[in-house]
Amino acid sequence: MANPTRILSTKVLLSHQKKALTAIGLEVLEYNFIDVETKKFELKEIKDNLIFTSQNAVQSFFNHPQFEELKSQLQKNKIFCVGIKSKNALTEAGFEVVVYTDYASDLAEIICLIYAQESYTFFSGNLRKETLPLALKEAKIDFNEVEVYETQLNPHTIKETVDAILFFSPSGVESYLKKNTIKKELCFCIGETTAETLDTVTKNIIVAPQPSIEELLADVIEEYN
Repeated sequence: MANPTRILSTKVLLSHQKKALTAIGLEVLEYNFIDVETKKFELKEIKDNLIFTSQNAVQSFFNHPQFEELKSQLQKNKIFCVGIKSKNALTEAGFEVVVYTDYASDLAEIICLIYAQESYTFFSGNLRKETLPLALKEAKIDFNEVEVYETQLNPHTIKETVDAILFFSPSGVESYLKKNTIKKELCFCIGETTAETLDTVTKNIIVAPQPSIEELLADVIEEYN
């Protein structure tokens, strides 16, 4: 009997997500290759519009000790964000999302082209890309940045042979490569930004059509079912 296809997820999946893979006979290894922690930050000097480029930033914003107290005041601010899940979470919390895109580069382009006269507070993480702040600086847009969470690499040495690896962020790729190499494994990436970090390492890459875990898992199922 042939060995089952073994998949490594660089993030511990929710039980129903893992079940979707094991249901088609895949063996799943999973480790959190990054750790995310909310930082202490001040909710002051907030501009008219708020920018979020990750779900972690949204969650850290919601977890601020004064969030409930300041919520009605903060809801007057318009939202510009990356990702449908961030958009949904913010909308459910009573915020008006003016623009959301799949990638920070697209969001930066829209802000610079259409909303350049506005002012912004960008809620970010310590490993965020320069894409958005650089674009805003070059367009001379009024913005400030508040670092609200910290991503720390949490590398694991993988001794088992795996057929495919699931990557969910550029920092996840960086963490994996600290203790492992990529040979013939098929790499499933949640989005273009994550895939770009593998450009010099492998050509065996499949990028989810939309940057979400669900789309990524759908690609895996399509490949191996």
